[in-house]
Order: sequence, then C-alpha cells, then structure tokens
Amino acid sequence: MKHERGVWQRRFWEHAIRDQGDYDAHLDYIHFNPVKHGWVPRVAEWPHSSFHRFVRLGLYQPEWAAPADIREWDLE
Repeated sequence: MKHERGVWQRRFWEHAIRDQGDYDAHLDYIHFNPVKHGWVPRVAEWPHSSFHRFVRLGLYQPEWAAPADIREWDLE
C-alpha cells in the first residue's frame, strides 16, 4: 500500500557522528535500549550487547546505568 522498497524502515534518517561526545551519546543510547524497553533490569544483563566488550576495554563500568542511575535517563 505504501509502495515502499529497499531495506530502510520508515522514519529512518541518516546521522553523521559529529564528535566524541555525540559518539558517546549514541553508544549510551544503544546500550541502554534493552533496559528502556523492559527486556532486562540492568544493561549488563543483556547478553547480545557490545556493552560487555566496552567494559573489558575499560570504557564503561560494569554497573553503568544500574537501577540507581536510571532516574537520570529520560525513559519516555
């Protein structure tokens, strides 16, 4: 009905990462998504995430965005 083709979903938009802060914000968003959608209570509990690799590299703490930190996030 919508005559859509290709692999992109509706409402897709391209975004170029502008700087380190933008990159960090996007990583935080990606890593927090399983918690935001209620699939796990803590980021570290989502087994399919690159979060675990970033923890091993020392870029995130294992308890990053644990329940005490969630109040800082906009969950809407």
